[in-house]
Amino acid sequence: MNKYITVGHMHFELIKEHRDAFDIEQFKDKYNEVLNKYDFIVGDIGYEKLRLTGFFRDDKKKTDIDKKFSAIEDYLFEYCNFGCAYFILRKLSKAEQKSLGLKDENPSAKEESIEK
Repeated sequence: MNKYITVGHMHFELIKEHRDAFDIEQFKDKYNEVLNKYDFIVGDIGYEKLRLTGFFRDDKKKTDIDKKFSAIEDYLFEYCNFGCAYFILRKLSKAEQKSLGLKDENPSAKEESIEK
């Protein structure tokens, strides 16, 4: 079963969760619209605090290699506590949103979690 998350007008799919890291309330509290530009969001938990970091698709041009999807494993190894709980969200394309029946909502709309 896929888990889809909506925050404001952004829609994501939870593609990886290690050690039950994803908590929708914690994510909503920490999420900032600065992250809207990224294709993937990694959330890692250290000292009981959630940290969110954005990454781009590997095929995106003019992007630092450390900010690409293929660098996530290195990021987790180098910048996170060993064995920490983490999750990875993938931003859904407009076509995926349409096929799933997800609508663009007003950015100030209430956040919610959607499971399908």
